Amino acid sequence: MTDQFINIGIIGGAGYTGGELLRILLHHPFVKVQFIHSKSHAGKPVWTTHTDLLGDTELTFSGDDPAVLLAQGGVDALFLCSGHGASATFLAEHEISDDITVIDLSADFRDQHDDFIYGLPELQRERIQEATRIANPGCFATSIQLALLPLAKAGRLTNAVQVSAITGSTGAGQALSPTTHFTWRNNNVSIYKAFEHQHLAEIRQSLMMLNPDFSHAINFVPYRGDFTRGIMANVYTPFDGTLDEANELYRTYYAGHPFTHVSDAPVDVKQVVNTNKCFLHLELHDGQLLITSVIDNLTKGASGQAVQNMNLVFGLPEDTGLRLKAVAF
Repeated sequence: MTDQFINIGIIGGAGYTGGELLRILLHHPFVKVQFIHSKSHAGKPVWTTHTDLLGDTELTFSGDDPAVLLAQGGVDALFLCSGHGASATFLAEHEISDDITVIDLSADFRDQHDDFIYGLPELQRERIQEATRIANPGCFATSIQLALLPLAKAGRLTNAVQVSAITGSTGAGQALSPTTHFTWRNNNVSIYKAFEHQHLAEIRQSLMMLNPDFSHAINFVPYRGDFTRGIMANVYTPFDGTLDEANELYRTYYAGHPFTHVSDAPVDVKQVVNTNKCFLHLELHDGQLLITSVIDNLTKGASGQAVQNMNLVFGLPEDTGLRLKAVAF
């Protein structure tokens, strides 16, 4: 465990993931936030954008050239929280020392990139501990992968996988679009990117790390929900075994992983919102194993998992600063 503070820089701090990351890091016992960069909000107090942070921090958004901020030294880890495509551009334009750990929350480096380790701790914790470049997983991908990894590891994923999953509006990011406006989203549910969602590639990539022979279809239908945050994924596939056997398989796989838990009772989104947890519930129906997986898309699906990865890199217990409690009602 480190006996010093981890000095942090954040690029793209005005969006949902940047704000959520800052909320966690401000209360992390071994972290000091040195700067939070935003071109669009430069010079403004952070709390004017992330309004709940009034009284928690006097930080202002910096609009200085990130190269200048990094050249000032003292940064141990850099979080990239800008939109997809922006991280690759940023790293092409700025040479970052290997002494600085880079954790990217975009999709830019999730696909078997030479320099980046895919940052799903329940899949490859040991590799993350040795990494200096980490690609944080996508939110839907995290929820669905945690529902399937034990089957893949045991070689029990032997048929097509069906997935129906719903996410809150924060999953679409902070920029307004027709499908994020309150008047459209409220009291409404819709399908988007059916069978061709961008997270399918990283899901298959992870399953094949555990089972290189997996070649079956992953039929994924995503839904936009009329709530703010959280994901519920219902995943089912044929299973030749008993429910007790399946539960034991899952509990064995996740033993020692502090955030993923198997529940005997049905699970719901409110149990995990504002936490870094994933709750799983298994049912067996006529040979079909149904796995329900719930996470918070902004914490375990994004910023919380990024901090979990940072903890692993710097030799801290995974749950440091992440013992967050859901408020169910």
